Amino acid sequence: MSKLTLAQANQIINSALENARSKGYKPMAVVVIDEHGNTRAVQRDDGASMFRIDIATGKAWGAVAMGSSSRSLAERAAGNPNFFGALASTSGGKFLPQPGAVVIKNAQGEIVGAVGASGGTGDEDEEICIHGVAAAGFAHA
Repeated sequence: MSKLTLAQANQIINSALENARSKGYKPMAVVVIDEHGNTRAVQRDDGASMFRIDIATGKAWGAVAMGSSSRSLAERAAGNPNFFGALASTSGGKFLPQPGAVVIKNAQGEIVGAVGASGGTGDEDEEICIHGVAAAGFAHA
């Protein structure tokens, strides 16, 4: 299984932030974690609020923990709020099922991590994550 390197994590973040800036999105934070939920790389744009890193991390953490995008988790949470509330509680608040994170898959289709963003709308956050993942040569889910 190929692991997510620091260079790849930084490439994902740099590409995501460049994409956000080119589209005129608000200042963002982007977080890349590995398949175990450990932080690989983090950046927060100038002007992004102090909450952005925590929010981006919670989105990415939930995505990698459940093996699917945070958008799909948000959709599932709407139909089962008690379970998803329990997940947030048992994870010490690290689990945030809101659009803006995707899992990162290697060429073999294995999950090697997740990337989350915060600062724009959920759609914008997710869009820049997908862009970063593709720019680094990975697939997303």
